Amino acid sequence: MKYGIGYLSVVPCRREPSDTSEQTTQLLFGETIKVYEQRRSWFRIKTSTDNYECWIDEKQFLWISQKEYESLVSQRPYVVSDFAQLITDINNSEPTTLLLGSNLPNFKKGALSIGDKKWLYEGLQRNTKSVLPKSKIKEFAMLFLNAPYQWGGRSPFGVDCSGLVQLVYKLNGINLPRDAYQQAELGEALSFIEEAEEGDLAFFDNSEGNITHVGIILNNNNIIHASGRVRIDRLDHQGIFNQEINNYTHQLRLISKIY
Repeated sequence: MKYGIGYLSVVPCRREPSDTSEQTTQLLFGETIKVYEQRRSWFRIKTSTDNYECWIDEKQFLWISQKEYESLVSQRPYVVSDFAQLITDINNSEPTTLLLGSNLPNFKKGALSIGDKKWLYEGLQRNTKSVLPKSKIKEFAMLFLNAPYQWGGRSPFGVDCSGLVQLVYKLNGINLPRDAYQQAELGEALSFIEEAEEGDLAFFDNSEGNITHVGIILNNNNIIHASGRVRIDRLDHQGIFNQEINNYTHQLRLISKIY
Protein backbone atom coordinates (compact mmCIF):
# COMPACT_ATOMS: atom_id res chain seq x y z
CA MET A 1 0.00 0.00 0.00
CA LYS A 2 1.11 3.56 -0.76
CA TYR A 3 -0.03 6.94 0.53
CA GLY A 4 -0.83 10.37 -0.83
CA ILE A 5 -2.31 13.77 -0.04
CA GLY A 6 -4.31 16.41 -1.88
CA TYR A 7 -2.30 19.50 -2.81
CA LEU A 8 -4.76 21.28 -5.10
CA SER A 9 -7.79 23.33 -4.07
CA VAL A 10 -10.27 20.60 -4.92
CA VAL A 11 -9.89 17.38 -6.92
CA PRO A 12 -12.73 15.36 -8.50
CA CYS A 13 -12.82 11.75 -7.35
CA ARG A 14 -14.51 9.50 -9.91
CA ARG A 15 -16.38 6.21 -9.98
CA GLU A 16 -14.18 4.83 -12.77
CA PRO A 17 -10.63 5.71 -13.96
CA SER A 18 -11.67 8.27 -16.58
CA ASP A 19 -12.17 12.03 -16.85
CA THR A 20 -15.64 11.33 -18.23
CA SER A 21 -16.70 9.11 -15.32
CA GLU A 22 -19.17 10.26 -12.69
CA GLN A 23 -17.77 12.36 -9.83
CA THR A 24 -18.65 10.66 -6.54
CA THR A 25 -16.81 12.91 -4.09
CA GLN A 26 -13.99 15.48 -3.92
CA LEU A 27 -10.58 15.62 -2.26
CA LEU A 28 -9.71 18.94 -0.62
CA PHE A 29 -6.24 20.31 0.00
CA GLY A 30 -4.42 18.50 2.79
CA GLU A 31 -6.71 15.48 2.96
CA THR A 32 -4.81 12.19 3.02
CA ILE A 33 -5.48 9.02 1.03
CA LYS A 34 -4.47 5.38 0.80
CA VAL A 35 -3.42 4.44 -2.73
CA TYR A 36 -4.13 1.03 -4.28
CA GLU A 37 -4.14 -0.19 -7.87
CA GLN A 38 -3.14 1.81 -10.94
CA ARG A 39 -4.82 1.91 -14.35
CA ARG A 40 -2.91 4.04 -16.83
CA SER A 41 -2.63 7.48 -15.15
CA TRP A 42 -5.37 6.75 -12.59
CA PHE A 43 -5.15 5.36 -9.08
CA ARG A 44 -7.83 3.73 -6.96
CA ILE A 45 -7.79 5.35 -3.54
CA LYS A 46 -9.56 5.44 -0.21
CA THR A 47 -9.94 8.72 1.64
CA SER A 48 -8.55 8.51 5.16
CA THR A 49 -11.32 10.18 7.13
CA ASP A 50 -14.27 8.25 5.70
CA ASN A 51 -12.81 5.30 3.72
CA TYR A 52 -14.52 6.47 0.55
CA GLU A 53 -13.26 4.53 -2.48
CA CYS A 54 -12.85 6.26 -5.83
CA TRP A 55 -10.34 7.04 -8.61
CA ILE A 56 -8.16 10.13 -9.04
CA ASP A 57 -5.62 11.22 -11.63
CA GLU A 58 -1.95 10.82 -10.67
CA LYS A 59 -1.30 14.48 -11.55
CA GLN A 60 -3.70 15.65 -8.84
CA PHE A 61 -2.11 14.39 -5.63
CA LEU A 62 1.32 14.13 -3.99
CA TRP A 63 2.96 10.95 -2.78
CA ILE A 64 3.91 10.92 0.89
CA SER A 65 5.74 8.39 3.02
CA GLN A 66 3.96 6.01 5.37
CA LYS A 67 5.62 7.83 8.27
CA GLU A 68 4.21 11.21 7.22
CA TYR A 69 0.81 9.67 6.48
CA GLU A 70 0.61 8.08 9.93
CA SER A 71 1.71 11.34 11.55
CA LEU A 72 -1.00 13.33 9.76
CA VAL A 73 -3.86 10.90 10.43
CA SER A 74 -2.92 10.58 14.09
CA GLN A 75 -3.64 14.25 14.77
CA ARG A 76 -6.75 16.37 14.44
CA PRO A 77 -6.00 18.88 11.67
CA TYR A 78 -6.19 22.61 11.54
CA VAL A 79 -8.79 23.50 8.90
CA VAL A 80 -9.66 26.59 6.86
CA SER A 81 -12.65 28.20 8.55
CA ASP A 82 -13.57 30.85 5.98
CA PHE A 83 -15.05 30.68 2.48
CA ALA A 84 -11.70 30.75 0.64
CA GLN A 85 -8.16 31.72 1.61
CA LEU A 86 -4.77 31.87 -0.12
CA ILE A 87 -1.54 30.08 0.68
CA THR A 88 1.76 31.07 -0.89
CA ASP A 89 4.52 28.65 -1.83
CA ILE A 90 7.64 29.70 0.10
CA ASN A 91 10.00 28.67 -2.73
CA ASN A 92 8.36 30.29 -5.75
CA SER A 93 5.64 32.60 -4.32
CA GLU A 94 2.93 30.82 -6.33
CA PRO A 95 -0.53 31.16 -4.75
CA THR A 96 -3.08 28.40 -4.18
CA THR A 97 -6.65 28.99 -3.08
CA LEU A 98 -7.83 26.87 -0.19
CA LEU A 99 -11.54 26.28 0.28
CA LEU A 100 -13.61 26.12 3.43
CA GLY A 101 -12.92 22.87 5.29
CA SER A 102 -9.50 22.20 3.71
CA ASN A 103 -6.82 20.74 5.95
CA LEU A 104 -3.65 22.63 6.91
CA PRO A 105 -1.09 19.82 7.32
CA ASN A 106 1.69 20.35 9.87
CA PHE A 107 0.38 23.86 10.55
CA LYS A 108 2.48 25.95 12.91
CA LYS A 109 3.09 29.69 13.27
CA GLY A 110 1.48 30.67 9.98
CA ALA A 111 3.07 27.97 7.84
CA LEU A 112 2.11 24.49 6.65
CA SER A 113 4.05 21.75 4.93
CA ILE A 114 3.84 18.51 2.97
CA GLY A 115 7.19 16.74 2.74
CA ASP A 116 9.69 19.35 1.55
CA LYS A 117 6.99 21.70 0.21
CA LYS A 118 6.07 24.66 2.42
CA TRP A 119 3.44 27.37 2.23
CA LEU A 120 2.60 30.52 4.18
CA TYR A 121 -0.96 30.90 5.44
CA GLU A 122 -2.40 33.93 7.23
CA GLY A 123 -6.12 33.25 6.86
CA LEU A 124 -8.76 32.05 9.27
CA GLN A 125 -8.34 28.56 10.69
CA ARG A 126 -9.28 26.43 13.65
CA ASN A 127 -7.87 23.36 15.34
CA THR A 128 -10.47 20.57 15.12
CA LYS A 129 -8.95 18.85 18.13
CA SER A 130 -11.68 20.52 20.17
CA VAL A 131 -15.38 19.99 19.45
CA LEU A 132 -17.25 23.28 19.28
CA PRO A 133 -20.69 23.83 20.85
CA LYS A 134 -23.59 22.74 18.67
CA SER A 135 -24.57 26.40 18.33
CA LYS A 136 -21.60 26.88 15.95
CA ILE A 137 -23.05 24.44 13.41
CA LYS A 138 -25.49 27.00 12.00
CA GLU A 139 -22.70 29.58 11.71
CA PHE A 140 -20.60 27.24 9.54
CA ALA A 141 -23.61 26.02 7.55
CA MET A 142 -24.54 29.58 6.62
CA LEU A 143 -21.15 29.99 4.92
CA PHE A 144 -22.46 27.56 2.28
CA LEU A 145 -25.80 29.33 1.74
CA ASN A 146 -26.66 29.59 -1.99
CA ALA A 147 -23.76 27.34 -3.02
CA PRO A 148 -24.87 25.43 -6.12
CA TYR A 149 -25.80 21.77 -5.80
CA GLN A 150 -23.21 19.46 -7.34
CA TRP A 151 -23.30 15.68 -7.21
CA GLY A 152 -20.25 14.58 -5.22
CA GLY A 153 -19.35 18.19 -4.37
CA ARG A 154 -17.62 19.18 -1.13
CA SER A 155 -16.96 22.90 -1.47
CA PRO A 156 -18.75 26.27 -1.42
CA PHE A 157 -18.53 26.25 -5.23
CA GLY A 158 -20.56 23.03 -5.48
CA VAL A 159 -21.83 20.69 -2.77
CA ASP A 160 -24.31 17.86 -2.36
CA CYS A 161 -26.55 17.28 0.66
CA SER A 162 -24.31 14.84 2.54
CA GLY A 163 -21.16 16.74 1.56
CA LEU A 164 -22.62 19.85 3.17
CA VAL A 165 -23.38 18.01 6.40
CA GLN A 166 -19.99 16.28 6.44
CA LEU A 167 -18.06 19.55 5.97
CA VAL A 168 -20.09 21.53 8.50
CA TYR A 169 -19.59 18.85 11.15
CA LYS A 170 -15.89 18.59 10.24
CA LEU A 171 -15.53 22.31 10.91
CA ASN A 172 -17.19 21.75 14.27
CA GLY A 173 -14.69 18.99 15.10
CA ILE A 174 -16.72 15.86 14.29
CA ASN A 175 -15.98 13.39 11.47
CA LEU A 176 -18.98 11.90 9.67
CA PRO A 177 -19.21 9.36 6.84
CA ARG A 178 -19.63 10.62 3.29
CA ASP A 179 -23.13 9.50 2.28
CA ALA A 180 -26.51 10.31 3.80
CA TYR A 181 -27.49 6.69 4.47
CA GLN A 182 -24.21 6.18 6.36
CA GLN A 183 -24.69 9.35 8.39
CA ALA A 184 -28.19 8.16 9.32
CA GLU A 185 -26.69 5.15 11.12
CA LEU A 186 -25.01 7.40 13.70
CA GLY A 187 -26.26 9.23 16.73
CA GLU A 188 -29.50 8.96 18.69
CA ALA A 189 -32.78 8.71 16.80
CA LEU A 190 -35.45 11.11 18.07
CA SER A 191 -39.15 10.34 18.06
CA PHE A 192 -40.41 13.85 17.33
CA ILE A 193 -39.15 17.00 15.63
CA GLU A 194 -40.02 18.89 18.81
CA GLU A 195 -37.20 16.99 20.59
CA ALA A 196 -34.58 18.23 18.10
CA GLU A 197 -32.13 21.04 18.69
CA GLU A 198 -30.54 23.37 16.17
CA GLY A 199 -27.67 21.43 14.59
CA ASP A 200 -29.34 18.01 14.68
CA LEU A 201 -29.83 16.15 11.40
CA ALA A 202 -32.96 15.24 9.46
CA PHE A 203 -32.95 12.39 6.93
CA PHE A 204 -35.35 11.78 4.06
CA ASP A 205 -36.18 8.74 1.94
CA ASN A 206 -37.45 8.00 -1.55
CA SER A 207 -40.42 5.94 -2.65
CA GLU A 208 -38.40 2.74 -2.19
CA GLY A 209 -37.64 3.64 1.42
CA ASN A 210 -33.94 4.37 0.83
CA ILE A 211 -32.41 7.37 2.59
CA THR A 212 -31.32 9.75 -0.13
CA HIS A 213 -31.23 13.20 1.47
CA VAL A 214 -30.05 14.93 4.65
CA GLY A 215 -30.18 18.44 6.07
CA ILE A 216 -29.29 20.38 9.21
CA ILE A 217 -32.14 21.44 11.48
CA LEU A 218 -32.36 25.12 12.38
CA ASN A 219 -34.52 26.87 14.93
CA ASN A 220 -38.14 27.86 14.22
CA ASN A 221 -38.92 24.72 12.17
CA ASN A 222 -36.39 25.49 9.45
CA ILE A 223 -33.79 23.32 7.74
CA ILE A 224 -30.68 24.15 5.68
CA HIS A 225 -29.92 21.64 2.96
CA ALA A 226 -28.53 21.29 -0.57
CA SER A 227 -31.28 20.92 -3.16
CA GLY A 228 -30.58 22.82 -6.37
CA ARG A 229 -28.61 25.14 -4.13
CA VAL A 230 -27.94 25.33 -0.42
CA ARG A 231 -31.18 26.79 0.85
CA ILE A 232 -33.37 27.20 3.93
CA ASP A 233 -36.84 25.68 3.86
CA ARG A 234 -39.60 24.78 6.31
CA LEU A 235 -39.55 21.42 8.09
CA ASP A 236 -42.45 19.55 9.70
CA HIS A 237 -43.42 15.98 10.57
CA GLN A 238 -44.17 15.26 6.89
CA GLY A 239 -40.93 16.60 5.42
CA ILE A 240 -39.43 19.66 3.71
CA PHE A 241 -41.92 22.24 2.47
CA ASN A 242 -40.66 24.53 -0.29
CA GLN A 243 -42.61 27.79 -0.10
CA GLU A 244 -41.46 28.84 -3.59
CA ILE A 245 -43.36 25.98 -5.21
CA ASN A 246 -45.87 25.60 -2.36
CA ASN A 247 -45.28 21.88 -2.06
CA TYR A 248 -43.31 19.22 -0.22
CA THR A 249 -40.01 18.17 -1.84
CA HIS A 250 -38.66 15.55 0.59
CA GLN A 251 -40.35 12.98 2.83
CA LEU A 252 -39.08 12.86 6.42
CA ARG A 253 -37.70 9.51 7.59
CA LEU A 254 -35.54 10.16 10.65
CA ILE A 255 -34.32 12.83 13.08
CA SER A 256 -30.90 12.16 14.57
CA LYS A 257 -28.89 13.79 17.36
CA ILE A 258 -25.17 13.29 16.74
CA TYR A 259 -24.11 15.05 19.95
